[in-house]
Amino acid sequence: MEVRLVNLSKHFPGRKGAPVVKAVDNMTLTIPDGTFVGLLGPSGCGKSTTLYMIAGLHEPTEGAIWFGDKEVTDVPPENRGIGLVFQNYALYPHFTVRQNITFPLENVRPRLSKQEMENIAQECANIVDIGQLLDRKPKELSGGQQQRVAIARALAKRPQVLLLDEPLSNLDARLRLQTREELKRIQRLSNVTTVFVTHDQEEAMSISDQIVVMKKGVIHQVDEPQTVYEEPVDLFVTKFLGSPAINIFKGELVNGALMLGGKKYLDGFKSKGEFDLLDERIFDIVKANGYRATKRHYYADLGVDLGEGETEQVVEEPKKKFSLFGAKKEEPVVLAEKPEKLTIEVIYDAVIRRGCYLEEEEFNELVGKFLVEAKTNRPIYIGVRPESFSLDKTDNPPVDVEVDYVEHIGRDISIVGRVSGEGSKLRAIIPAELRTRVKGTKIKLYPKRVYLFELSGERIK
Repeated sequence: MEVRLVNLSKHFPGRKGAPVVKAVDNMTLTIPDGTFVGLLGPSGCGKSTTLYMIAGLHEPTEGAIWFGDKEVTDVPPENRGIGLVFQNYALYPHFTVRQNITFPLENVRPRLSKQEMENIAQECANIVDIGQLLDRKPKELSGGQQQRVAIARALAKRPQVLLLDEPLSNLDARLRLQTREELKRIQRLSNVTTVFVTHDQEEAMSISDQIVVMKKGVIHQVDEPQTVYEEPVDLFVTKFLGSPAINIFKGELVNGALMLGGKKYLDGFKSKGEFDLLDERIFDIVKANGYRATKRHYYADLGVDLGEGETEQVVEEPKKKFSLFGAKKEEPVVLAEKPEKLTIEVIYDAVIRRGCYLEEEEFNELVGKFLVEAKTNRPIYIGVRPESFSLDKTDNPPVDVEVDYVEHIGRDISIVGRVSGEGSKLRAIIPAELRTRVKGTKIKLYPKRVYLFELSGERIK
């Protein structure tokens, strides 16, 4: 059964006047019939909310859900033809395995005979390889066996769509590896369209036909796992996938050249002139995200005096500060010492002291869009995966590395150090037989593949 989500959103009201929480924001996605699709992303990105809207447990704020050619947005969960496996399995402790599997069949219409239900329970138990455990109770089963009971119960109603909400999170590492292989086998055997929620990228990449990478309710990329890993669309996807994590260095575009550690690294880019970091649009961003002072305070914190003749429109009067001894006067405007060089980092450090609640990465993304539009000289990010480094020359220039130490990890070694002149941490994985070539505390490492990203997260190369 093909599943289509069309402009799907789910918003939750903020507490005590806080902004509305957009758990899922205008999502459009097609899940092909008979495929195993993984919803992947950090905690709070909207994965489970999406799953529960497909299941009918959450009502969408906007948008539509289609199963094949039938819209099911307003159809109750019990009539959608779905099987749902929760994170904690939700088994009935006083029922046997057989009773747990057959329980959802008791409300099927037309009614099934006891023998028909027994046959279905046996068939589903055999699919998940617990056919010999039908007379046991959940407390007599291991975690992996309980998880299989939950899957068998979900399969018993012959669902059109199977929904799995982090079903492996309660298992130990060895059992997780074994069970995720079983999940793939079961899905192949039943050929049911399956949506699997996880924050574990290794799980998603190992068993999914496609992965949907999400952040803050928005889809960033949908593709086959290997394609997403090798051709990420932006910085977020690049950083989220890969273990060990990708190396990210700070570079700079200066008059068309990419600089790394104060040296020219690559040519052929477009950048010219300096961006004015006193642009009022930056103040507008921080003001919209919790900044509690006036524009005059903002510029004073950056060492800039608006001058006595400057006036500004204040939408609301500054709130007085109170203490146990009554009201205090509004904080005076004090001109800070002007920084040697005004940078985005300097601005961020100044605004978070006055209540701006943006994370630094979010702030960089928003401000970075102005830099991309202006095509000025600007900071960018350079990404190299640890396994992509070589001690031999490649098509890319070398990275000068100051080695801190070398780790042995099975048949490979891990070189841990810093980028010379830039200071970013670096990890490179190379075959253990090349250990003798790593001499001294300074070496050159050649990347086989280099990813470049704007400060906004947009991929350049």
